[in-house]
Amino acid sequence: MRVVRRFAVLPAAARGAAVAIGNFDGVHLGHRAVLEAAQRAARASGAGWGVVTFEPHPREVLSPEQAPPRLTPFRRKAGLLRALGVELLVVLPFDRALAARSPEAFVDEILLERLGVRAIATGTDFRFGHRRAGDVALLAALGRSRGIAVEAVAPVELGGERCSSSAIRAHLERGRVAEAARLLGRPHTIDGRVRPGARRGRQLGFPTANLELPPRLAAPADGVYAVLVRLAGEPAGRGHPGIANLGWRPTFDGTRRLLEVHLLDGRFELYGKKLEVDFLERLREERRFDGPEALARQIAIDCEAARLVHAHRRLGTESALP
Repeated sequence: MRVVRRFAVLPAAARGAAVAIGNFDGVHLGHRAVLEAAQRAARASGAGWGVVTFEPHPREVLSPEQAPPRLTPFRRKAGLLRALGVELLVVLPFDRALAARSPEAFVDEILLERLGVRAIATGTDFRFGHRRAGDVALLAALGRSRGIAVEAVAPVELGGERCSSSAIRAHLERGRVAEAARLLGRPHTIDGRVRPGARRGRQLGFPTANLELPPRLAAPADGVYAVLVRLAGEPAGRGHPGIANLGWRPTFDGTRRLLEVHLLDGRFELYGKKLEVDFLERLREERRFDGPEALARQIAIDCEAARLVHAHRRLGTESALP
């Protein structure tokens, strides 16, 4: 996948593509429907295909105090798009100058003059141009007058629930990671580098790897989770069964929110390594215990519950947890 951030380096072969346009935070099942529409348009016209996205997220520029946390930082989003076969990723630097362009100028100066796009796919809620004046109806009208095919892709619904980034965030905020995974089409993932800790987990008999949460990243509610852990470079969907505590460690009066990961089978030297942690199922809320011994007893119970989740996952059956 070719990533283009500056139009001066846009190769001639990259012009004339069919593109999906949007923020694509999460690259969830609804986004994939838009990507598939762009890919179909590319096949029909014999063009290449790609994605046009914005960085940073427009709301982080226009209303930073109201901007939602991201489901996928840019690097992860790009990796997910690459895995889906996207050939070209055009990253438009979003600033107030871009926001001030009229819808017509955005289409003419960016999509036509600079990119030469041949077809566009986007979601029905896509807005663009100054004060978000452009919608998909205007985009389609502008496309017709300029010879660009435009497809507005209807929202994807699962079980009567619309698949959207906001719905996924709402599930994560309540710790409903399995429901979030259903809309994402994969588990929600947090990655980071292992940092030295107080080694309390090792003292309790359950050594943990500590990861600081990246800023502005959507994280599940505090609690204990069954997780799948990958070291950097291991393929998605594979990894090591684990359990994680996300929160403040109230038994020890913690002052920082951390993700603490314990591998259930096997031990690896994890300090300094980069991990990817997939959240599979919430086991319980985080709570304070009377002391280390009571906490260790509960962790042993939690580990058995996590093993049950992983066993059912390997068998491809629903978890037996209540």
